[in-house]
Amino acid sequence: MEITSARVKELREKTGAGMMDCKNALTDAGGDEEKAIEILRKKGLSRVEKRSGREAKEGLVEAYIHTGGKLGVLVELNSETDFVARTDEFRALVRDIALHVAATNPLAVAREDIPADVVAKEKEIYRAQIEAEGKKKPPEIIEKIVSGKMDKFYSEVCLLEQPFVKIPEKTIKTLIADAAAKLGENLILRRFCRFKIGE
Repeated sequence: MEITSARVKELREKTGAGMMDCKNALTDAGGDEEKAIEILRKKGLSRVEKRSGREAKEGLVEAYIHTGGKLGVLVELNSETDFVARTDEFRALVRDIALHVAATNPLAVAREDIPADVVAKEKEIYRAQIEAEGKKKPPEIIEKIVSGKMDKFYSEVCLLEQPFVKIPEKTIKTLIADAAAKLGENLILRRFCRFKIGE
């Protein structure tokens, strides 16, 4: 994939790293932007990494009510300052996340938020599926398979890991990281609540 100056500039805007560092990271990552960001973070060159430790106590709670009024969502997204929380870009991001929650019905914000009993039950189901195949596998192989299935499970039920409904190539986590880089502040998706008539 060609590493254009526009792509280098875009990566620089997202990470705050130098032009040559961005170009080298994109080259090393074979043009994959997410991998390039990871490379820069590992080298400690990304401003996003430095911002992640700062407190985010401002922000917005956004409501989305689906047509017909039978489905509603509340999302809390935090920023470091009220100034950023009042920008059109921040508001649009919170609205997009609320719309996404309405469409996908995630179970939790992140992996850590999923109850331990739910995780244990999923693992038990995956182990039973592997045993039902009838082929005897070593325990370490079974654990690898279960781990892979759990990663897929998390990507389906954890809001931060879900592909964004409007841009499926991006996860919600990446969407927020991109906005954080543009706005120059740490952004934290705190919580959400989804209401549906009859549920």
